[in-house]
Amino acid sequence: MPGVATGQTDETRTRAMARAQTARALRPRPRRAPLPEAIPRPVKRATTRTSPERVTAHIRVTGASLTWRQHKDIRRKLGMKLGKYASSIERISVRVADVNGPKGGVDQRCRVKVVLMGLPSIVVARQDAVAQVAIDAALRATAEAVSRVLGRRREKPLRQA
Repeated sequence: MPGVATGQTDETRTRAMARAQTARALRPRPRRAPLPEAIPRPVKRATTRTSPERVTAHIRVTGASLTWRQHKDIRRKLGMKLGKYASSIERISVRVADVNGPKGGVDQRCRVKVVLMGLPSIVVARQDAVAQVAIDAALRATAEAVSRVLGRRREKPLRQA
């Protein structure tokens, strides 16, 4: 009976997939998780910022319009690009603005500010006619700048000779 054997392998395969999904759900969250909008005060006081879930990303929009999906996408991209530096980052602020208003032109500006612990803040601004292009360019440049600044900090000697 070939149908019975096929049904058993499908059932076995389904169970194995369910076990794998459960194991993935129980695994600790990766370093490259989306950044939250806010952290509850008791949690903020009690923990250090060693994971992306502990770094807040504030997104502000003036004049332009972003959907909730675009907000979620910005948080995801920030987590992917800056999650590995979470232990050195205090907070991140993303501001998207329509500079010229309804006139049109190259007027969608994205400004990203990353506040680092013990180092000066990093501010990156990019401007384009399309908001999503300006956001992606600003996030890419921010990741490069944070990497460069933190790399320099690690290269400094511990003591002057």
